[in-house]
Amino acid sequence: MAANENPQDARTEPAGPRSPREFRMADLAREAGITVRTLRFYRERKLIPPPRREGRIAWYNEHHLARLRTIGGLLERGHTLGGIAELLAAFDTGRDMGQLLGLENPLVPSWSEETPVRLTPEDLADHFSKDITAENLSASLDIGYLAVDGDAFVHTSRRLLDASTELVNRGIPLAAVLEAGRQVRAHADALADLFTDLIRTHLLSDVLSRLSSCEDAGPGDAGRISETIEQLRPLTKGVVEAELSMAMDRRVRAEVAKWLHTERPEES
Repeated sequence: MAANENPQDARTEPAGPRSPREFRMADLAREAGITVRTLRFYRERKLIPPPRREGRIAWYNEHHLARLRTIGGLLERGHTLGGIAELLAAFDTGRDMGQLLGLENPLVPSWSEETPVRLTPEDLADHFSKDITAENLSASLDIGYLAVDGDAFVHTSRRLLDASTELVNRGIPLAAVLEAGRQVRAHADALADLFTDLIRTHLLSDVLSRLSSCEDAGPGDAGRISETIEQLRPLTKGVVEAELSMAMDRRVRAEVAKWLHTERPEES
């Protein structure tokens, strides 16, 4: 052990608002349940970010501790250190929630009714097992299913997470589920463009014209936009669900008829 990293207690903070704890190397290793030698190895492999330096003293924080616990959890689930390094690299380059959602416009209420879900990397591994790879994680971040929030992820939709988990459990590879999700997202964007054009052209043309010309919104504009969205949300949802259900009915019937025709034995 280096002379500047002798064991000492973690810094204690005075009473009051909680400040992030900092640790010497030996204290961090003890908190994470690993040896100092293992911690040095992880640091050399760049599995954890560099510590804060104060002269010759290296200080680690709770982010380092969370990262070490993540590594331990993923190792317990059968991931290799090489795979974990790739996962963590993808994690570190992921967009955070602010980048994903953007700045909210006070004039525009949320159209979506989805419930976000906070997940640790270990939670993701529990959902998708060995299908959690750097490629799949990067795809999820790129599509916008996942965003980074501190040392965890946020999945933007409980319903999408549950559906993806069920499809993978039924034997569809996560990569295939994500590629289908990417295509569904493209079609959903096209549908959103269609409905937005109807709203812009026929319902809110005067309001949007004022806003686009940098005029201040009128006193009733915010209420009118909000009311329009509230009225159209169930209508658009109903149209999409009805059309999708009828399309699936047509396609499934056609596929079954084709299969029956192909598989039917020839009569002698």
